[in-house]
Amino acid sequence: MAGMRVVLAEDSALLRQGLAALLVEHDAVDEVVEAADLDELLAAVDHERPDVVLADIRMPPTHSDEGIRAAERFRRSHPGLGVVVLSQHADAEGALELVAGGSTGRAYLLKERVADVEQLVAALVAVQRGESVIDPHVVDALMRHRLRFEQGPVARLTTREREVLGLIATGASNSAIADHLHVTSRAVEKHINSIFTKLDLPSGDTRHRRVAAVLLYLGDSRSSGAAGGPVR
Repeated sequence: MAGMRVVLAEDSALLRQGLAALLVEHDAVDEVVEAADLDELLAAVDHERPDVVLADIRMPPTHSDEGIRAAERFRRSHPGLGVVVLSQHADAEGALELVAGGSTGRAYLLKERVADVEQLVAALVAVQRGESVIDPHVVDALMRHRLRFEQGPVARLTTREREVLGLIATGASNSAIADHLHVTSRAVEKHINSIFTKLDLPSGDTRHRRVAAVLLYLGDSRSSGAAGGPVR
């Protein structure tokens, strides 16, 4: 069976070269193409047509969320391409953004995992198969949100509010939720404000409140056995 062709995107030359050397020595990997920034990553994927991408979450030009933005783009331009995103920290928000359009063929790992090449290659193989992998530390972060509320805050929501929150967890916009539920955008906004209140989420940036609400929802679903995996 042919090994994987990997595009590795990492702006640290030392880490990138070290990872490439480890990967090409593994039986499951045939070739590693290196990229140092987002533009090089996009060009390499278009030109090399790899099986999987291994990318740092932050790289030039902005050192913010290039890895996640690339993964979103590849979902449209290269729908069968598996992507593993590496992060320095257990960023639950970043993991949610990565799988907002679906968890198929997506993995979110901490950089500390790269020291174990077998674990790293296992994640690459998983996303190539269309599976998803979320770092256990991120799953723990999701669970901590659940454990803070012994009564289960999501249980306070009405059936309709839970339905709205479930759609938010898939990455749906307010207008998409309104279309799905056949209600007005104004009605969706009222439901969301009620959700924020019932979940005791402090006032502030709406995007951050939505992420916090989704974390609580995912934690509640996982504890009740309703979820089929770490992130859904």
